[in-house]
Amino acid sequence: MKGVILAGGLATRLRPLTWVTNKHLLPVYNKPMIYYPIQSLAKAGIKEILISSSPDHAGQFANLLKGGAEFGVKLYYSVQDNPKGGIANAIGMAEEFADRKKIAVVLGDNIFNYDLKPTVEKFKKREKGAIVFGIRMSAMESKHYGVIEIDKTGKVISIEEKPEKPKSDIAQSGIYFYDNRVFDFINKLKPSLRGELEVTDLNNFYLQEGTLECDLLDWWIDAGTSHDELLRANNLVAEKIRSGEL
Repeated sequence: MKGVILAGGLATRLRPLTWVTNKHLLPVYNKPMIYYPIQSLAKAGIKEILISSSPDHAGQFANLLKGGAEFGVKLYYSVQDNPKGGIANAIGMAEEFADRKKIAVVLGDNIFNYDLKPTVEKFKKREKGAIVFGIRMSAMESKHYGVIEIDKTGKVISIEEKPEKPKSDIAQSGIYFYDNRVFDFINKLKPSLRGELEVTDLNNFYLQEGTLECDLLDWWIDAGTSHDELLRANNLVAEKIRSGEL
């Protein structure tokens, strides 16, 4: 199984911080933001990781991370020429890298301490399907994300993108496991009204065939959505590190 970290985009909501650098290179407490997803995948036993970034900042990632030896992994790099192409578009760029293997995808601004290794081992044994990761939130918070409805076994019943009336309290995070058919599904996607290939539309292929499951995180933060969330991420990570939880 291989890893993919999506670290592109324009990050307009974090300007002026992102006028000169990629948001995933901004500091979160004592290390660059991009370190956290790399370390999460490395801890799960994933040894080959592709980092997708925008044209303006690809060299900055390579200068910082080099070949990945510091993390005990081998790093590869790709460039998303269209930063507005959407998450599914960025995942599609990893097709050659994946080489028909299953992939674990993490958004580069997601910070969490959930141990992915048991899920990786479970997913390796599955013939087909996908896993999305969610976290429980209040209805007021969750409606800003994709909302996941699950049954008692963790099988996904529905996913709605930013609904006004959420069917559950589970918000979709930016962590996804896919089988090797994911690129076939991406090739079937059509752009949404905002011109992007949506990850929710991709996940719905697995939902419709009944092979989409959800694992729940204990804590998680999307550090790249606003200045307030970036500040909250710094404070929360500092607290977790000091307490030994991260």
